[in-house]
Amino acid sequence: MGVLSEFKAFAVKGNVVDMAVGIIIGAAFGKIVSSFVGDVVMPPIGLLVGGVNFADLAVTLKAAAGDAPAVVLAYGKFIQSIIDFIIIAFAIFMGVKVINRLKREEAVAPAEPPVPTQEEVLLTEIRDLLKAQNDKS
Repeated sequence: MGVLSEFKAFAVKGNVVDMAVGIIIGAAFGKIVSSFVGDVVMPPIGLLVGGVNFADLAVTLKAAAGDAPAVVLAYGKFIQSIIDFIIIAFAIFMGVKVINRLKREEAVAPAEPPVPTQEEVLLTEIRDLLKAQNDKS
């Protein structure tokens, strides 16, 4: 039973839950970016370079023979994946940049000086009294 309780304590920690939410949102964001690149960005680029559909760009290394499928090097899909990655990386970079700026602004805010404890107040009074006695002598 100890292992189950340890796992439960681990699983409900804030960091694990935050990480799970981040992974789910990241996967959904990846699909959105893939659709954006494949359906919005690449068609105009393909049109600009002579009506090329990047998803269809490939080199056949070995033609299909009987039941064996063709061996194809699909470099167009790879180009789309690189563009997906660049967009996602840039979005993450911008998000981290905003978070870091907010942390810096939070850190710059001046902290109020700590209120002296009762013990410190008493020690200060004793120091002042001793100093006053030494000055009289």
